[in-house]
Amino acid sequence: MLAQRVVTAIGIVAVLALVLFVLPPAFAVSGLALIVLAGAWEWAQLAGLDRPVARMAYLTVCAVAMAALWSSTAGTAAFERAMLVTMIGWLPLFAWITFAPGRGARALVALAGVWALVPMWLALGRLYLQPDHGRDLVIFVLVLAWAADIGAYFAGRRFGRLRLAPSVSPNKTWEGVLGGLLAGLLVAFAGRAWFGLQGGAFLSLCVAAVLVSIVGDLLESMFKRQRGLKDSGNLLPGHGGMLDRIDSLTSSVPLLALGLGWLGLVS
Repeated sequence: MLAQRVVTAIGIVAVLALVLFVLPPAFAVSGLALIVLAGAWEWAQLAGLDRPVARMAYLTVCAVAMAALWSSTAGTAAFERAMLVTMIGWLPLFAWITFAPGRGARALVALAGVWALVPMWLALGRLYLQPDHGRDLVIFVLVLAWAADIGAYFAGRRFGRLRLAPSVSPNKTWEGVLGGLLAGLLVAFAGRAWFGLQGGAFLSLCVAAVLVSIVGDLLESMFKRQRGLKDSGNLLPGHGGMLDRIDSLTSSVPLLALGLGWLGLVS
């Protein structure tokens, strides 16, 4: 399984390299949108929309929401407000995970998917279009989240004893959280040097993003558990579905985009 995961990961990196480094900017942002919409297709199943027509309708809603949010956040202030509202909206989602796992109407699950996926795409697109270092910012936020995932995976397997959220995701442990934080912090130090930053604000932002990414991961895990699914799909052999690879990004990327704006890296 590990070998299959590695092979698939190489394929994912190759596709992302094509999107970020080969395609013209407009097509690259559209390519990121297709990745997010692939996640929306899987989220529709989590919301109980099993019929293809219903899933296509959900995909259409997400696409329209993406276009509307993009056009309404052209200015820096509007974009930052959108990211701030997005992060505030994650508070009730965190409360849902904590106090009422397994409960909630399917309509709320569908709404949660729109809230999670649409702002994430907006944040990735705006980061990518930053002059001079847009690609670097996108690469950094992806590497930060995925390094934290990898650190949590291996630390949890090797040292995991204390369950983090057994009613939501029995395999996640506090030891895994610490492993993810350590891996994320190493990437954060590299990122600070990469962008020529000083002080601890950037490192604090990255630590906060790693912690918040766990909420995105747990949210998807909760919905999968409600539906009796191990993976969100089978698009990526060894990894599951697209959502299984971008779930932690749904909560961390908007926070990073907001914080990087406050640090002067996003205009």
